[in-house]
Amino acid sequence: QGTGLAHDLPLRAVKELQASMRMRTRTTTERRSHKLKRMLEDRGRELVHEVQGKIRDARNGNAKECDVLDEGESCEIDFQAEIGFALLQIKVETLNAIDAAVRRLEEGTYGDCVECGDEIHEARLRALPFAIRCRECEEAREMSTNRSRGLASRHGSSAPRFELSN
Repeated sequence: QGTGLAHDLPLRAVKELQASMRMRTRTTTERRSHKLKRMLEDRGRELVHEVQGKIRDARNGNAKECDVLDEGESCEIDFQAEIGFALLQIKVETLNAIDAAVRRLEEGTYGDCVECGDEIHEARLRALPFAIRCRECEEAREMSTNRSRGLASRHGSSAPRFELSN
């Protein structure tokens, strides 16, 4: 009859193999998370450097004496300054999104949609590493936002609309 060791051996081997696979998966996930975190932090540093440079350039530009400009030149300079400010604002918003993505990575919620809780597809995260919504939820949000803007314009509302959520 035996002690049952021969019977237990395959079960034990299967359990050890499963434990090994879980460990390997965890290690791969941790490595991927570490790589992603490093990439996000590197991009964040680049943006900080760019933003600081733009602010420094703006301060130096304002400190210089301006030549007398005609109205057309003055309008062109104002227009370029507005575009520069809008681009700077986009970079700051991107930097904030990167910081939030790094926090989610550290919390273990990175890659989960904030709306439905489903996993955000890897292709979307590769294209937009700080995405907080899956494609379906983002599309629904955009349609809702566009509908709200359409209703406001039909009712004659000219008040500016500000979005506070991502």
